[in-house]
Parts: sequence; C-alpha cells; structure tokens
Amino acid sequence: MSAPDWRIDGKDWPNAETSRFINAGGLKWHVQVFGPGTTNAPPLLLLHGTAASTHSWRDIAPLLAQNFTVVAPDLPGHGFTSRMARPSPVAVAKSLTALIEKLGLPPSLIVGHSAGAALALTMAQHSLARPRAIISLGGALLPFPGMAGKLFPAMARMLFVNPLVPSLFALRARKPGEVPAFLARSTGSKVDAEGAALYERLMRHSSHIGGALALMANWDLKPLQAAIPSLDLPILLAHGAKDATIPSSVATTVAARLPNARALILPGLGHLAHEEDPVAHAALVLDFAREQGIID
Repeated sequence: MSAPDWRIDGKDWPNAETSRFINAGGLKWHVQVFGPGTTNAPPLLLLHGTAASTHSWRDIAPLLAQNFTVVAPDLPGHGFTSRMARPSPVAVAKSLTALIEKLGLPPSLIVGHSAGAALALTMAQHSLARPRAIISLGGALLPFPGMAGKLFPAMARMLFVNPLVPSLFALRARKPGEVPAFLARSTGSKVDAEGAALYERLMRHSSHIGGALALMANWDLKPLQAAIPSLDLPILLAHGAKDATIPSSVATTVAARLPNARALILPGLGHLAHEEDPVAHAALVLDFAREQGIID
C-alpha cells in the first residue's frame, strides 16, 4: 500500500513544526504538541474522526494552545501513524493512553470529533484517561439504527479484507474534483480549498483509506452505548445542524442519557463544523473549560 511519506508530505504539512514521532502502545505515532507544556497550560487531547488526521485541527489547535498544552495525534492507520491489526474502540483507546503516558501529558480535557468523540468516551468509560470533562463534536456515539447497524459494519469488513479496495478508492481520489464533491455530499460541510486539498492528499494513499476501513470494520459501539448512563463527568455535545454524516439528533439523544451533559446544535454547519468555523469552536472549547474550572 502507498502511504504518506513525512520526508515529502511533511515538508508543508499544517503545523509541521509541532510534529514528532513516538513509539507507544505498539504503534509509531505521528503527534503534534502545541503550547508551553507548563502547569498553567493544562493538557488538552484532540482526537480526529475517521479518514481525517491532525490536519483537521490545523486552525483550531494554535488558538487553543494559548491556554492549553494541545496534543493532537493521527489515529492508527491514519495520516502518518502506523496501522493497528484490529482497531476496536477499546484497543485504540488503550494505545492512545500509552501515547499520552509516554508524553507525560494526561489530558484535563478531551475534544473528540466524530469517531474521536467515541474514543474519548471509551477512554473515560474504562478509566484509561481521567479527564475532568469531554467535548464531543459531531460525535459518532451510537450504533446505526435498525438494519443499517448490521449491514454497515459487515460491508466495511468485506471492503477491508479485500486488498484491492483501498487502492481502488485511492485511485478514484486522484480524479479532479472527486474528493471535494465527496466531502460536500457526505458531510454537509463547506470545507475551504486548503482543507479539501489536504483530504485529497491523504485519500490518494491506499494506506490511509485502509486505516479508515479498518477502523470502521472493527467499530462496535454497543458497549459504549450501554455504559453512557454511568459516565458522570461533564460532557458537552456540539453538533452541526446540517451534518449529513451523523444526524444532530444523536447529540440530543445521548445528552438525555448522560447524567451531566448538554447538547448544543450549531446552525448552518455540517459534520466538519470545527473546520468550517475554527474561531467559534475555539471559543466554545475555552468557554466550556472555564465553566468547568479547567482554565482561568
């Protein structure tokens, strides 16, 4: 499989000056660390969603680094991080815990987008990390309803086991205009030209496509769904009203089941809301962190 090469792709990667490579939890991680790393800047862990990478936080992370020590890794098989054989939510959460332990930066706050939100809650569920609060952005927190919940994982597994599929997807991503059209159609978001170009660069590599398929093929949210009522830490569920990937009703449904949570529906934004409006999302994170006493 073709994979992004840091020696080539890393030269102009967003916030490349913050990047480092760390071996932890059986993986070689690409992780970006922003901020001073002092006691006055508590650690904040940013977890991107399926088929994304650190580039998803390119605009918001520097803004948050004024108040936090920000840690943003590429998930297993995504971007420049090596692959995991069976990336179930618990397995990925355990490896993420090994990474933050290696860095010595246990998060006071975790912000997760889409699948990253489910990983954040899974880390809290299993006491793998003990954040004081969690923010879910467009969180993929519930299994797909009805027959889709059975068919989608099965289809992902079928695609994953076929070694030709990632290469075919990557080949299609090279077609001009294909990735921007796919993003608009599948997310409901208006991503700027830079963001679309970065997604296109990643999706042209079969290893990145394979990493996304592997995550989907091993994604089982039923244990998390059952554990939701026991998660008593403060949780904010922000969700774009125009999200074409995950309906905003997921945020309101999950918030009603959590003992200490609220949903915030963001008008006019899609699944990649934090990329569409990073300034507003940075303010959202800072306001919630102040509310919880994490920062002054």
